[in-house]
Amino acid sequence: MAPWRQPLFEFLRQMIRQTKRIDNEQRTEDLRSRHIPRLLLSYALPAVVGTSVNALYNIADRIFIGQGVGEYAISGLTLTFPIMIFLQAFGMLVGAGASVRVSILLGMKDQAGAERILANAIMLTIVLSVMTIVPSYIFMEPLLRLFGASDRTLPYAMDYLRVIIPGNIFATLSFSYNAVMRASGYPTKAMIQMILGAVLNVALDALFIFVFDWGIAGAAWATVISMFVTMLFVMEHFTDKNSLIRFRRSAMRPSRSMIVSILGIGMAPFAMQLVGSAVTIVLNRSFVHYGGGGELSDLAIGVYGIINSYAMLVVMLVLGISQGMQPIVGFNYGAGNMDRVLYTYKLSVFTNSLITVIGFLLGILLPSVIVGFFTPSHSMISIGESAMRIALLSFGFVGFQITTTQLFQSIGMSMKAMFLSLSRQVIFLLPLLLILPRLFGLDGVWMAMPISDFSAAVITFVLVKQQLKKMKGNHTGHAHAPL
Repeated sequence: MAPWRQPLFEFLRQMIRQTKRIDNEQRTEDLRSRHIPRLLLSYALPAVVGTSVNALYNIADRIFIGQGVGEYAISGLTLTFPIMIFLQAFGMLVGAGASVRVSILLGMKDQAGAERILANAIMLTIVLSVMTIVPSYIFMEPLLRLFGASDRTLPYAMDYLRVIIPGNIFATLSFSYNAVMRASGYPTKAMIQMILGAVLNVALDALFIFVFDWGIAGAAWATVISMFVTMLFVMEHFTDKNSLIRFRRSAMRPSRSMIVSILGIGMAPFAMQLVGSAVTIVLNRSFVHYGGGGELSDLAIGVYGIINSYAMLVVMLVLGISQGMQPIVGFNYGAGNMDRVLYTYKLSVFTNSLITVIGFLLGILLPSVIVGFFTPSHSMISIGESAMRIALLSFGFVGFQITTTQLFQSIGMSMKAMFLSLSRQVIFLLPLLLILPRLFGLDGVWMAMPISDFSAAVITFVLVKQQLKKMKGNHTGHAHAPL
């Protein structure tokens, strides 16, 4: 064995060993009474690493494709976003709903109920995956044409989706149960799963694109294989007898009430994903129309994919902290410890707002450097430089809005969470995409994004101010739990 491998393998063994169930009573006691900043760090750090690494699944694909295949390949990949977002939405529907229910039930000391949620969630995931994969594959080409594909970009999009769509079930299962694993008190193991998949994905991207010369299909194969491996990892966790909750035959009974509760809570991120898919279609069609339908349109679509990738990387940091916040808020809300809920939320908002402000500054000051990571194309870099400066003008408010949406979702207020999730895109972005480009042309498409971000932040502030006031006046006997 090479000298460097032994300490690496030993490190991984030690990390995994730490995730074994040593004292599950201590896990719940930590959620109930451990100092909030340290508790949030212990949950958020693995989640941040996990979500950031998860972003590499998509970002690595785009960098390798842009550098190794070409700028039109990036545009072709961007055209697949609506279908990919649609398929991923079902993983978020089940994963987000199940993880919140598991956290609340564990806070109420109902382990059997949490295991029934887990069992119902896996059955639901498999059924939904089969129902969505088949029509997506059959209608792939006409959908891509509808989304704005040209003769230059369609072949790349088709080559990618032919591999990705059938393998989506692995991604759905992997994502769904990573969320449940983290919510049940195993943030470190959830982080290891994400790191494992991302590292494998990057390595296979390089191998398949630059060595085997498989082009954009190589990136798709890299993603599918890495998702399959991470799915096996997470399934092993829930069959381990040492896990706090695990698959049990006695729990494998469909429950209408549990399925409804999972879908109800998960509906907010699910709806946001579906709307995101629709918005991406409108954006792509706008680029085609206001870019003249030629080369400029194809390049603008690719630039949007790059800006989206950069924003996603920053947002994944925010989501990681929000996901780390979720089990703490869910548990203490279920236990009636409102002081701990409020403190955790405020600390998360501060941290996430700082992250998105830094993301805004980097995007405004270094746009050409960021775009250059994805493509050597001077034309695409030139378009991306001005587009990024416009699109990210209000990006600093995004951290606050995402964290607040997660707060409502974590305490079971799915309707408010759904409203906030949809406000940016449905109430503001879609109408602005119909109005501003008529006045400002292609620049109007980019301008719609920051105006929507700011407007959604205002709505979010109004709603959360009311909710925090209610929480402060609704303390229980646990109101003075340690912070």
